[in-house]
Amino acid sequence: MTEQTPKNPFPSEFFNDCLKANGEFAAGFQGSALTGSAAKGLAIVTCMDSRISPLAVVGMESGDAKILRNAGARVTEDVLRTLVLATYLLGVDRILVMPHTDCRMAQSEEADIHATINQQFGVDTRSIEFRTVADQKAALATDLTRIRTYPLLRTGVHVGGAIYNVGTGVLEPFNG
Repeated sequence: MTEQTPKNPFPSEFFNDCLKANGEFAAGFQGSALTGSAAKGLAIVTCMDSRISPLAVVGMESGDAKILRNAGARVTEDVLRTLVLATYLLGVDRILVMPHTDCRMAQSEEADIHATINQQFGVDTRSIEFRTVADQKAALATDLTRIRTYPLLRTGVHVGGAIYNVGTGVLEPFNG
């Protein structure tokens, strides 16, 4: 039997740092007893911004909460789909929507982002919606309402919103 070359071999040269760090992580790994459920009953919807460590922000550890991330911390159809699964099957009874200060999605108009990508990279991205927000608090209020009124979400789930300040680390509860 001859060994075949993979159709799409893993590009190790671009991920060597990750693989090395994973080796160190795996050597001391102690999470094998964790289950797929959220031990503290929390799901956090937040931004993909690398300045945010969602579990650390709320004083939790691996296994305590479900983390859903996207650009701008927006409640999309996929977020709702995931929250339905999390509330019925994965122990979630609380949802925290957590956008943050200094967010790129709150600094530009949708058309401007499309234009920037097109000008700098020659790619027309107008077929997708980035969901920029001119008013973060208004967007958060809309997203909270969207979750609270979603008919497929499990009854009795508590939903709150808070804006994370990337400059101070403070989580500011939203009362809108």
